[in-house]
Amino acid sequence: MNRIMIIKNRKMDRPIHIDSLDRRILNILMKDVRIPFVEVARQCHVTGSAIHQRVQKLIENKVIDGRTFKINPKAMGYFTLAYVGMQINLIKQRTHQEVFDHIMSIPEVVECHNITGKYSFLLKIYAHSNEHLKSLLVDKLQSVVEVVATETFILPVFHFYKGFLLLSDR
Repeated sequence: MNRIMIIKNRKMDRPIHIDSLDRRILNILMKDVRIPFVEVARQCHVTGSAIHQRVQKLIENKVIDGRTFKINPKAMGYFTLAYVGMQINLIKQRTHQEVFDHIMSIPEVVECHNITGKYSFLLKIYAHSNEHLKSLLVDKLQSVVEVVATETFILPVFHFYKGFLLLSDR
C-alpha cells in the first residue's frame, strides 16, 4: 500500500506529499545523518540522484530542518541533567519575553518550552555537578524577580534517546 502523508508547509501554506520512499529516506537519515546517499539509495533500491533530489525537496519544503551534530555533554564535563519547571508572575505584559530572554542567555539551559499547566516554562539544563545546578538555580533563575517558584527534576540515569519519531506507513 503506497499511502501518501500530507504535511502542511508552514512557510508556503501548501500541502507537501510524503510518500513511502520519502518515509524510508527519512527513517534511514534519522538513524544516521552521516550515511552516504549511495547507501541510502542501495537500501531504498533507487539511484543516488533520486535520493539527492528527494532530500533536496524535503529540505526546501522544511520537512528536514537543518543539519546538526550532537555533542556528548558528559565528554564536555556536564554530568548533571535536570528539567526545571518555572512559575512566572505575570506582573506586566512583557514579563514572559523578558524572562525568556534572560533564560536564553544562560549557556547551560539548552531547551526552554512555554507550557500549559502549573508552570510557565519547562527548562532542560546541563550542569557540571549538582552543586553547579544549585548555583544556576539560585543565582541565575530564582534571583529573577518574576520567577515565583521552580521545581527541579534531576535525571540520575539516562535510559534512552531516540531524537526522532520513525515514520510508519499506517
